[in-house]
Amino acid sequence: MFTKILIANRGEIACRVIKTARAMGIRTVAVYSDADASARFVKLADEAYRLGPAPAAESYLKADLILDLAKQSGAQAVHPGYGFLSENEDFAAACEAAGIAFIGPPASAIAAMGSKSAAKALMEKANVPLVPGYHGDNQDEQFLKAEADKMGYPVLIKASAGGGGKGMRIVERSDDFIAALASCQREARASFGDDKVLVEKYLTRPRHVEIQVFADSLGGCVYLFERDCSVQRRHQKVLEEAPAPHLPAETRQAMGEAAVAAARAVGYVGAGTVEFIMDVESGQFYFMEMNTRLQVEHPVTEMITGQDLVAWQLKVACGQPLPLQQQQLAIHGHSIEARIYAEDPDKGFLPATGTLVHLQPPAESAHVRVDTGVLQGDTISPFYDPMIAKLIVWGETREAALQQLDAALAAYQVVGVTTNIRFLRRIAANPAFASGDVDTGLIARYHDSLLPVPAAPSSEQLALLAVGETLAAASGDSHAFGALQGWRLNGTLERRLGFAHGEQRCDVLLRYDGKDFVLNIGDDTFHASASLQGSRLATKLGGKQLQATLVRHGLQRVLFADGERIAVDYHDPYAYEEAGVHGETHLKAPMPGRVVALLAENGQTVAKGEPLLILEAMKMEHTIAAPADGKVLAFYFAAGEQVSDGDELVDFEAD
Repeated sequence: MFTKILIANRGEIACRVIKTARAMGIRTVAVYSDADASARFVKLADEAYRLGPAPAAESYLKADLILDLAKQSGAQAVHPGYGFLSENEDFAAACEAAGIAFIGPPASAIAAMGSKSAAKALMEKANVPLVPGYHGDNQDEQFLKAEADKMGYPVLIKASAGGGGKGMRIVERSDDFIAALASCQREARASFGDDKVLVEKYLTRPRHVEIQVFADSLGGCVYLFERDCSVQRRHQKVLEEAPAPHLPAETRQAMGEAAVAAARAVGYVGAGTVEFIMDVESGQFYFMEMNTRLQVEHPVTEMITGQDLVAWQLKVACGQPLPLQQQQLAIHGHSIEARIYAEDPDKGFLPATGTLVHLQPPAESAHVRVDTGVLQGDTISPFYDPMIAKLIVWGETREAALQQLDAALAAYQVVGVTTNIRFLRRIAANPAFASGDVDTGLIARYHDSLLPVPAAPSSEQLALLAVGETLAAASGDSHAFGALQGWRLNGTLERRLGFAHGEQRCDVLLRYDGKDFVLNIGDDTFHASASLQGSRLATKLGGKQLQATLVRHGLQRVLFADGERIAVDYHDPYAYEEAGVHGETHLKAPMPGRVVALLAENGQTVAKGEPLLILEAMKMEHTIAAPADGKVLAFYFAAGEQVSDGDELVDFEAD
């Protein structure tokens, strides 16, 4: 067994490999870009080396440098993780030439499966079922159109060398084929440097079912059952589960044996995934492609088999036989993985960047696992995939796993970036998904119910926000400045607090005697008592006792209560009128971002509410306005410059 390995990757997969290596007594070497210098995986590794600047082309894709560092560190093997160099045949060959084990398949297997059209030709010879289509070298547009016309529409055009949904078009009519082909070829050329395409019959209700295979260098090859990855958006996986719901045992065996035949056909060694597309109506399955690496969703296979696939990789890479034979493998229970992303589903799933100012995952157990590469205080940068974590749950049955999934998602708390957690909960609760009636069109079909217009906070939630804000101010929290101005010991405070949810303004009239609260919100009245310890808010609201978490981030207030996340902006109507802004002359950035424009000049007199500058953060523009009548003394940043959360933006003098 190796005594030291280098991990040529970052984030959660680097942490995942380190965990198994440490359990096996293997030392680990991390490599990192400047953006990852203080990342979790760097801290977990036994030693770490700098690669270069943040862009992947200048760091994680520098194969020669990574090999040099492997030699320098004394690593006997390189684990490529997934993405980056994991399916780069030249890198695998260079490792072999340098006498360093590549923890993955031989370069020849990567090459064989790297071209979709070449792989399908190989699979046809190995009697692996293929979707009807043309996978040959003739790329003449009229020839390809004639092939599509013979298949019957709809057809799917896709880049031979591609992946991730790029260079892929569904064509519904013959008249649209030539234009779609040209578009597909342009995108393929730009993304992969290769405009070769293949054309296949498009299944109108397909499932995406993949088989985990494993082979050793001694001739052994097994399949560790299937994963259903049908829940996708724009060909990107969202939820994955194992085993696939409602898959007949005979189909499972046939798919597994076909996957093993595919692996043997290319002399495969190590972990691989053979992806099939399955017709919901007929149950027939067809080879789609083979991923010659460990998959993002491998934990669901680990959860139902009780096997550590990274440990298997390490054993096979140093020449050992497979730990188990096919007859020793069995499925136990059901597992589902949800990918927690920093992205905004309500804005077309735009990636979000920023600092994780509050990060509290659910507690891990035999039923709940969290694979992550970040900690509270880390930054989601624009340079890499915006994944925060993979949440994996297990239950004795699929219904039990779904219940675990919803509870774990409800307990996941993130502040600082927008996430897809609420969207994931809606998918898990969708009747079609809950019943196992899945196909790749599920998200598009239920788009409106999965992405409804965000609801405004309820009166009860506003009451909790107002109580928490008031107690924060009572404890001297500067984030809640002004919320208790005017209150004196043994007196009664009466104030109005303002919260904004999008364009909607919500006001709360609050009376406080130092112990109990009375809150008026529209036509609703609440009587409450509460205490605040750090961010933990304990309340008795009417006859209901609630435990909640309140996080204050710039102007944003985020409440986690009853399994819901409520985010609003806080506006104190009296903060500047009663407390004044004399001495509060520095206006600060409420979040990380970029200054887009300065809307006033040094020395300019402005009125309260007049815009001073525009800050772009998380793909949105935010206007910083004058808090009172006064004068702009100085701007601390110019247009185009980046700012961090809390940076002073404007020196402002109030009248």
